Amino acid sequence: MKEKKRTSDRRVLIITGTPGTGKSSVSKALASKIGAKVVSVGELVKKERLYTEWDNERETLIADMKVLSRRINQIIDSIKGDLIIEGHYAVHVVSPERVRFVFVLRKNPKYLKRILEERGYNQRKIRENLVAEILDVCLFDAVSICGVEKVCEINTDFKGPSEVAEEILLIIEGKKEPHVGIVDWLGMLEAEGKLDDYLKDF
Repeated sequence: MKEKKRTSDRRVLIITGTPGTGKSSVSKALASKIGAKVVSVGELVKKERLYTEWDNERETLIADMKVLSRRINQIIDSIKGDLIIEGHYAVHVVSPERVRFVFVLRKNPKYLKRILEERGYNQRKIRENLVAEILDVCLFDAVSICGVEKVCEINTDFKGPSEVAEEILLIIEGKKEPHVGIVDWLGMLEAEGKLDDYLKDF
C-alpha cells in the first residue's frame, strides 16, 4: 500500500501572472494531476467579502490585504495535502516561507490584449494589465517577495492548460530546474517599433 503523504511533505504552490495569462485553467489542470486543492484569491475575496471597497475606474474589488492574508494562512493550516493558490496578487498574501514554488505565467501582450478585450475589460483596465505584463510586474513581485530560487516563469503562448501543467509538474518533481528571464516583451515590442503603442498613456 502506498504510504499516505505526510503533512510536512505537502507543497504550497502559487500560480500568478497578469489577468488573462491562464492562471485559473492551469491551476485546475495541475490540481487534477497532483490531487491538490485550489484556492482562487479573487474568488475568495468575493465569496467571503474580504474587501474594503469597489474601484469604479478599474471595475474591481479592492481586497483587504491584511484580512485576506490571515484567511489564506488559516486555509493553509487547515489543509493537509498539496495546495495551489492562484491569483495575480497571491504572493502578497501568502507567507513566503510556506511557499515551495511560484509559477509566473506569461503571455505575449499582442495575444493578451485580445483575451482581455474578449472578457469585456474597459480600455483603462486593458492598458494597465498590458503595461504590467510588459514591465514584468508579477515576476518582479514574486522574486522580491519569495526569492528567485522559488520562482519559475512559463510562457503560455500556444499552449493549453494541460501542457502548461505538465511543464510545472516537471519542475515540482525536480526533473527540470525553475528559471526566469524567458521572455522580454519590452525588447520585443521596441524592436518591432510598437512599444509606444502600449506605453503612450503611461
